[in-house]
Amino acid sequence: MSEHTSSIADLRKSYERAELNEDASQADPLKQFDQWLNEAIAAQVPEPNAMTLATVAGNLRPSTRVVLIKGFDARGIVWFTNYDSRKGHELAGNPYAALQFHWVELERVVRIEGVVEKVSAEESDVYFHSRPLDSRIGAWASPQSEVISSRRVLVANAALYGAKFLLQPPRPPHWGGYRLKPDNWQFWQGRKSRLHDRLRYTQQADASWLRERLAP
Repeated sequence: MSEHTSSIADLRKSYERAELNEDASQADPLKQFDQWLNEAIAAQVPEPNAMTLATVAGNLRPSTRVVLIKGFDARGIVWFTNYDSRKGHELAGNPYAALQFHWVELERVVRIEGVVEKVSAEESDVYFHSRPLDSRIGAWASPQSEVISSRRVLVANAALYGAKFLLQPPRPPHWGGYRLKPDNWQFWQGRKSRLHDRLRYTQQADASWLRERLAP
């Protein structure tokens, strides 16, 4: 074990940037998320739109990866990916998933749980055609999550599809959006002495939200 590895347990940080309480938080978790996301963007934290997506396979093994949020509204949180990827196969077998944002510089975490469905083909088309050309070609070139012999496979595929489609590649049938409809949110704000603020919002039968404070 290296000296640096052995010192991991000794790492400490005092969280003192902000607070989160019932009086200063939104009653609607979507509004609270909108506020925090905008504050993360304004603070110019690295990739404020990056979120960890957790899915569970049929063998009950969880897996995570980082994806980028591309939209959100009352219907849910949207991202786009390859439907034939590992996450796509896992969501097809189990549509429940979790998302997490970690804005380190602001000492904030947002956790979101809910059920996932594909967005409409029209919505996927609109976003796909807004992407840069190389990203659109890349959606065709990469057999995401499959074993490939080398990077040359990707380069060759990109050249092949670039020549085939030129400037107008259509959206691949295996590529599109997902939307997670939240039924549970958690907002975590780091505080001094490990007495962190943690608010949970749980959706009720009448679609309202129950806001509760959890011990950190």
